Amino acid sequence: MGRLIEITDPGDVRIAEFTSIRERDLTGRHGQFVAEGTVVLSMLAKAHADGGSVRAEKLLLLKNRVAGLSDLIEQFAADIPVYVAEAAVLDAIAGFHLHRGVLALGSRAAPPELNDLVSRLPNNSLVLVGCGISNHDNIGALFRNAAGFTADAVFLDQTCCDPLYRKALRVSVGSVLMVPYARQGSAEEVLGALAAAEFEIWALSPGGVVEIGSIAPGRRVALVMGTEGEGLPAAILDRFRSARIAQAPGLDSLNVGTASGIALYAIARAMGRLG
Repeated sequence: MGRLIEITDPGDVRIAEFTSIRERDLTGRHGQFVAEGTVVLSMLAKAHADGGSVRAEKLLLLKNRVAGLSDLIEQFAADIPVYVAEAAVLDAIAGFHLHRGVLALGSRAAPPELNDLVSRLPNNSLVLVGCGISNHDNIGALFRNAAGFTADAVFLDQTCCDPLYRKALRVSVGSVLMVPYARQGSAEEVLGALAAAEFEIWALSPGGVVEIGSIAPGRRVALVMGTEGEGLPAAILDRFRSARIAQAPGLDSLNVGTASGIALYAIARAMGRLG
């Protein structure tokens, strides 16, 4: 493990990107992101090795965790620096107590243009669409469910938060790095592009006309999720077919993450995409 570089000064410029990461996550990051935790680090290593749009740039680890992470560290190319620090130094860098002790800096090329990603989708496709979702946990859950239930892509309108936020990335357990996505345009533009590509569009709402388990999906399906509370705009519910998830009476609605998981499972299973 001769590649380890010890950091003793929280102000060391070599790890400046990790300084006060909570605050930095709310500013422009120019395609860079901070991955936190061993599971996300493992996904970063895989994405980097695949040679696509995601690259690992550097690692910052709690010194006493290095031995247990040796196999994972070796998955990264030898030219990627691995910085280590004692707990007090690492906490001073991050700006809070970092109990996981595992950080990495990565970068991702700009997501594809909306129409470009639509054109790449296979003839038999299942996609998830998010409209107005600004909660980082919910964005992360959408990607985790998309990966778990074989969605080919995630489409987000321009009002959704960035899936490369540290918390969204963590909640997704790194799935943001593996699932193709586009984040661009209004909800109407996103759905218009999918409709033009002959996608069968189902808007999820507690008041939806068809129960999700009753849908006999075609070869191309888009499931559309709105923000919690307000849900999807009336214009979308009026334009496209709507679906609901049967639930106990008196409950307003399910969490977006939960609802997307149930809906994806039902449609993926009906399409024969699950074992």
